[in-house]
Amino acid sequence: MLAKRIIPCLDVKDGRVVKGIEFQNLKEVGDPPQLAQRYEREGADEIVFLDVTASLESRALMHDVVKRTAENLFIPLTVGGGIRCDADIREALNAGADKVGINTAAVEHPELIEQSSESYGSQCTVVAIDAKRHGDSWLVYTYGGHKKTAMDAVEWAKRTEELGAGELLLTSMDADGTTAGYDLELTRKVSEAVGIPVIASGGAGNLEHIYDALTVGKADAALAASIFHYHRYTANDVKRFLAGRGVEVRL
Repeated sequence: MLAKRIIPCLDVKDGRVVKGIEFQNLKEVGDPPQLAQRYEREGADEIVFLDVTASLESRALMHDVVKRTAENLFIPLTVGGGIRCDADIREALNAGADKVGINTAAVEHPELIEQSSESYGSQCTVVAIDAKRHGDSWLVYTYGGHKKTAMDAVEWAKRTEELGAGELLLTSMDADGTTAGYDLELTRKVSEAVGIPVIASGGAGNLEHIYDALTVGKADAALAASIFHYHRYTANDVKRFLAGRGVEVRL
């Protein structure tokens, strides 16, 4: 069994890290390069950098901020936001990203997943899925959570794997920023539906929440923001707790 990963998330707007609740009311937290380096020192396995308004504003990723974040980082960096075509993927990788996350463009142009996997490898191709519960299922949202689609999140997850995605970043919009726990049902359904790693995102508020995402939710990695930004825990705190509960992690 592969070790479970702990991944701090940097939601970036106008070059600064922000945090909101259910994708709304964003508040500034700090500088992306400084936070990324701090989280690496504190035991993070990877960092996710999301330019959260790029797609909504129809602009390219902030490559200068990505480059500054990547240049002193020695753990993998996944970058997403404003990735619309093959050239955008190439530029993000050239700026220092190890993996590229695609959300809106993947939904609107699914062939981009295939192109990315063939050109750069499935290990570099992360499909981000923002999902919100509607009745007994979850629908996919695009443009930073501003546009609802008619796509079922679990079915879309399976389709992305068929197209060549190497990993999924699954965010529950209902749980995002609430610190009330991950959407375990959504996480488990997607994790069981695909054979590629799933990163659970949205709702981490304490150590039990992360344990539940990795065990009950069957996720391969847990992404969190608030608990790290506001100094509630470090990644090493999380790992020591998980190891004590029998979860394999990289210590």
